[in-house]
Amino acid sequence: MRRGRIKEAGAVYHCVSRTVGGQFLLDDLAKQRLVDLLFPLAQFCGVEIITFCMMSNHFHLLIRIPPADTCIPDSVLLLRAERFYGIQALLPSLARADLQRSGSISSHIRLSLSSRMGDVSAFMKEFKQRFSRWFNRHSNRFGTLWAERFSSTLVEDCSSALQTVASYIDLNPVRAGLVSDPKDYRFCGYSAALTGNPVVRNGLMSFLSARSWGAAAAQYRLNLFTTAGVAGHSDKQALDKTAIRAELARGGRLSLPEILRLRVRHLTAGVAIGSRDFVNQIFAHHRSHFGPKRLEGARPIRGVPLPHLKTLRDLRVNAIG
Repeated sequence: MRRGRIKEAGAVYHCVSRTVGGQFLLDDLAKQRLVDLLFPLAQFCGVEIITFCMMSNHFHLLIRIPPADTCIPDSVLLLRAERFYGIQALLPSLARADLQRSGSISSHIRLSLSSRMGDVSAFMKEFKQRFSRWFNRHSNRFGTLWAERFSSTLVEDCSSALQTVASYIDLNPVRAGLVSDPKDYRFCGYSAALTGNPVVRNGLMSFLSARSWGAAAAQYRLNLFTTAGVAGHSDKQALDKTAIRAELARGGRLSLPEILRLRVRHLTAGVAIGSRDFVNQIFAHHRSHFGPKRLEGARPIRGVPLPHLKTLRDLRVNAIG
């Protein structure tokens, strides 16, 4: 039986979706289309983009979902709809006609628009479906593009958790051996922020202590790279998993940047990531999802030393993917 998705009102999620069969279907044009769809949809839904990475067979999003807001002014709702769907589209046209006729948007039009806001599943469904329609037309194909439902990990909205997960996402192209520096991969949030994207800059600065982008960029970059002996690039993109497990078993300690160049499955499949108190709070809130013998939610992240973070799902096998 499939476990229901863990959702919280007004929360941060690390979302991952993969192509069917893990096929490398997404070329540079497709990756750019994903980016181009992401920002207007996020603006329409009021979702904050912290960072992202579009790869050839999957994508990562780190997003802050606001609580559902049933009190969005009609004028704001109409403006969002026009910017996302276009002025001549059906829903904005109906909403505009309502405003002109009665001074307010009718309840069923409002519900149709607002139902896409404040819910991670609704946001992801809209994002994936819109891209699938474009991709199938562009590629002259039909059928399913995405494998099973997307995975989402609830992330504590605090600096340590967000910095760890954001860095893990932005280092995806380094782990894949595509680039030695994520700034050179134009389909990730870090590169977008460096080239001036204000949305991702604000997203990254939401968990960094620096108040200016220049200082924040330097702070974030230090977390992305090992500073001792490695300046401005990574030489660890192809860390061997067997060697890493053997080293950890011997008690060897990797730096946080080295850990984040591995595929740590807890960060995509841990259900919830954060401090012990945060994970236990989520566990208590969703107690019915777990067996009666389980007394506590927080579990250590096995396989790698990340003592400041706990996870809700205990991955005992192949924690390093």
